[in-house]
Amino acid sequence: MPAVFNALPGIEVPVGSISKSLAQIWADPSSPDASVSDDVKATQLNLVLHLGFATTPDDGCTQFQTALRFAHRYPCRVVVLCPLANDGGVTELRAKVYGECFLGKSKGDTRCVEFVALSYPLSARRYLENQVSVCLSTDLPLYYWAHRFSLSSRLADYQYLLRSSKRVIFDTAIVPGDALTHPWPRPEAVRDLANARLLPVRQSIGQFLAGVAPARLVEGLVGVNVTYSGRQAPEAHALRRWLTGRLLECGASPDLRFLVNERASEPGSTLAVTFVYTGTHQFQWQGDFQAGHASFEANFGGATIRLPTAISLLSPEAALGEALFF
Repeated sequence: MPAVFNALPGIEVPVGSISKSLAQIWADPSSPDASVSDDVKATQLNLVLHLGFATTPDDGCTQFQTALRFAHRYPCRVVVLCPLANDGGVTELRAKVYGECFLGKSKGDTRCVEFVALSYPLSARRYLENQVSVCLSTDLPLYYWAHRFSLSSRLADYQYLLRSSKRVIFDTAIVPGDALTHPWPRPEAVRDLANARLLPVRQSIGQFLAGVAPARLVEGLVGVNVTYSGRQAPEAHALRRWLTGRLLECGASPDLRFLVNERASEPGSTLAVTFVYTGTHQFQWQGDFQAGHASFEANFGGATIRLPTAISLLSPEAALGEALFF
């Protein structure tokens, strides 16, 4: 993890002078009394990005850039945590600061984002919460993004962040299988980035099925099959969870059978949904994310409807916003 901390952008500063160093970033070198105004530096939230032990330097930089692009839309103070899996006798914390300004919708709409990166050995873990609280912007909501952690039980040790954060997010594609079922302090705050990426799919399927009366939709419905190819297993399971909730709300039987299967022989990156009926009703949706197109085939009485449509997954920064705020 020192390699991750070293790879991140920023200027290394003493931990005790983080606030002063952030202020110096915005100082105008041509005028000792001038700096970027508080209006320009106004932030909307605090985001803690916690990089797990399995994070590589390239991966850490990728997540840093995702947070930076997210901050272009939602200006924020970002604190990046870089724990040391093997501290090699290191006992002190290290810090970096980074700032960037960018234009909004007009030339007069300038906003800035601030990053603080903290590298710490596990022996200094007990001091981390105090240090993080010092780095955060006061009176703003806190959001916690846990990336690539290896044990849910180990992450559960970060009680301050888990209890204080308005949202706790992670990606079920790269975290332990029990992440969604682990007894987190505030399970209602937990969000999955795999589900967030699926927003265009959920909207497309939801809008199509909204034209069918709920009673007709679940009449004779005995099962739902979700199939996938490529690396879409996390999205397939997220789609299954979403369909389960929506169909039960429509009056489907609690005994409804849900299956998720891989199409191992199918190339590309695809998802498909098939409703299994005992009668003549039918519904199928399938999407190819590489080609960017999807199609519906359905019959709920009358003529069979076949409808092509475009499809995509949200970008990482858009998925981050969806997971944090919705």
